Amino acid sequence: MLSYLKQSIVITFVLFVFLGGIYPLFVVGIARVLGPNGGKGEIIKRGEKIVGFANVAQPFTSDKYFNSRPSAFNFDATNGSYGSNAGPSNPDYLATVQSRIHTFLVHNHGVKKSDIPSELVTASGSGLDPHLSPEAAYVQIARIAQVRKLSQDKVKALVDEQMEDRFLGIFGPRQVNVLKLNLALDNLK
Repeated sequence: MLSYLKQSIVITFVLFVFLGGIYPLFVVGIARVLGPNGGKGEIIKRGEKIVGFANVAQPFTSDKYFNSRPSAFNFDATNGSYGSNAGPSNPDYLATVQSRIHTFLVHNHGVKKSDIPSELVTASGSGLDPHLSPEAAYVQIARIAQVRKLSQDKVKALVDEQMEDRFLGIFGPRQVNVLKLNLALDNLK
């Protein structure tokens, strides 16, 4: 019995050292070598001014911009990355989603409730997701084209141009970074 206890303590200690120290340092080292900006993320500047980070969502509420995915904590990354953990049986959560649907429909005339991608009215698990699916971007094109007095074809072409392909061509969904898309939209003549 005592030998089992010793084995358990040794295994716990080895796993603690490996999973709590060596493995995290290995991942940080890989990020520093392979990640953008030494693992600190991609900084997006306009001139010399920092306008945001490509890997952290920002709120866009003006009708002339593509809206970001909602955040469970108002896009504040200083306190960590987490969701609300509220589920579909939570009445407060359902009221929040219904409010987001109503707001979206008010600002996007001609869009039916059934055509709204769920990601535009529900927060991501991290609350900081900077990307939208093609469908979530396409459903906003009519509003943006009307407000900016552009053709819908021109705005759609911009969305398609900014679309990021799947990782290695097979992993994950196609997506568009909202900040980069909105900056490209501002540069559109």
